[in-house]
Amino acid sequence: MREPRLRVHDAIGTRTVAVDQNPFRIGRRETNNLCLGGLEVSREHAEITREDGRYRLRDCESRYGTFVGGERITDCEIRPGDEIRLGRQGGAELVFLEADTNEITHPGEATPNPREGLRQMTELLERLRALAAGRVLQDVLTLVLDAALEISRAERAFIMLASPEGKLEFRLARGSAGQTLTDQTLETSRLIPLQVFQTGETQVVRDLSDPGVAGDHAATRALGIRHIVCVALHLVQIREAAHPREEDRRIGVLYLDSHSRGKLVSATTQSALETLAAEASLAIENARLYRDRLEKARMEHEMRVAAEIQRALLPQPVVRLAYLEAAAASIPCRAIGGDFYDYLGPSSPVFGFSVGDVAGKGPPAALMSAMMQGMLAFASRGARVDQPSSIVTNINHALCQRIVEMRFVTFLFGVVTTDGQLTYCNAGHNPPFLIGASGVRRLDIGGPVVGVLTGATYDQGAIRLEAGDAIVVFSDGVSEAMNAADEEFGEARLLETIRRTGTGDAQALVDAIVEAVRRFAAGAVQSDDITVMVIRYTGA
Repeated sequence: MREPRLRVHDAIGTRTVAVDQNPFRIGRRETNNLCLGGLEVSREHAEITREDGRYRLRDCESRYGTFVGGERITDCEIRPGDEIRLGRQGGAELVFLEADTNEITHPGEATPNPREGLRQMTELLERLRALAAGRVLQDVLTLVLDAALEISRAERAFIMLASPEGKLEFRLARGSAGQTLTDQTLETSRLIPLQVFQTGETQVVRDLSDPGVAGDHAATRALGIRHIVCVALHLVQIREAAHPREEDRRIGVLYLDSHSRGKLVSATTQSALETLAAEASLAIENARLYRDRLEKARMEHEMRVAAEIQRALLPQPVVRLAYLEAAAASIPCRAIGGDFYDYLGPSSPVFGFSVGDVAGKGPPAALMSAMMQGMLAFASRGARVDQPSSIVTNINHALCQRIVEMRFVTFLFGVVTTDGQLTYCNAGHNPPFLIGASGVRRLDIGGPVVGVLTGATYDQGAIRLEAGDAIVVFSDGVSEAMNAADEEFGEARLLETIRRTGTGDAQALVDAIVEAVRRFAAGAVQSDDITVMVIRYTGA
């Protein structure tokens, strides 16, 4: 009794072998009855057993699976004519044949050519070494395409990569002469790349003139294209521990075509292209990650520079004059923030001060806060004790004229004279505390936030300070600081901190408030900047 046979197509070549052992073991290990080449063939991939004249195929827990008629199987009966595939791509293709089948080589399928196979494998190894060193994505894509063209002797090749939304996008095309082809001049099938990307299965069209495929590719066939190979770019997921099998992520496709029928279908060529595609996927992903790291490093550097500039725009935190002392601190919740503080005219008879909070976070808020500081410095030159409300009105008008959408500012601006006269205007800011021998007062006279209402009007408050009185100005990042239990620090805790610390030293009080907020938050991530200013009137 003659044994059935397997027609084999893998990295080694195309051949027909007899199933002459029971069980008949298949895989990459040399001790198997059928030793196969291919990236996706496991060492012990599958086996065929015979019982009562019937044959069964069993998958031996291979990594990439065993397929019969396109369906993944673990154990099934096989019959003559069944098509078997080991792995999704880069594996081996088998056909189970009847016992009396003669040796067969199909048209367009070449038996191994040792010299050509050696050339292709040598070229592949050289190209893979170059790919391993690639860092720039465009250079990596060029290396991949030139390697594919050299290995296969195809006429054209292109790569399409998946966008973050999963849409397949053209990235680069090359011709066999080393020229770059544009998307506009590269007319070819877009149906095949889409199908390969969706299924992950390599597609080989030996001749577009064949009746079964001609109708779907009329435009491509009109260009004289006869033969197409398209391979999916799979990024293999490397995991630290065993998990249920998951589909490897597809990142794009590698496409090649030729005017010659059946030029690209040799087993060695397909195996080399699939090996190249597997390594190319990793190289492309590494180039993307490298590009992202460079971009992240560039952005981090720019943010550090921006943070340094923002810190430089703030005045020295401590001011000591004959009649008052002031101290401040500002801690952004990100690298740069939207809070600001400033001292104006500390060397003149009138001492001006301001604390502000720009709506939003990050660079836009930081730019707005810098603009506010510049506008405030210009508007308050030679400020008199009776001017805070008019200064705030002018700033509001200037901001509204610029129409900075959704970028309003809360801030407090005040002036103190040597004799203790405080005049202030509060534009929608948290009302500061005025703490003295007579108790606690809030500085809440003013008007709405600036930058929203063009015709807004602003009032100002006036208070005579006594020696020892302290003004505590704070942003809502202080009162609304959150701990891990989603509790707010609140104004009650702020007042308790002030009473416990006392108002004898402005810098000590600022430090105490910042430390109290830090202990309360206990490392919880904050969503707003923290700014505190203390002004203590010591007397003329």
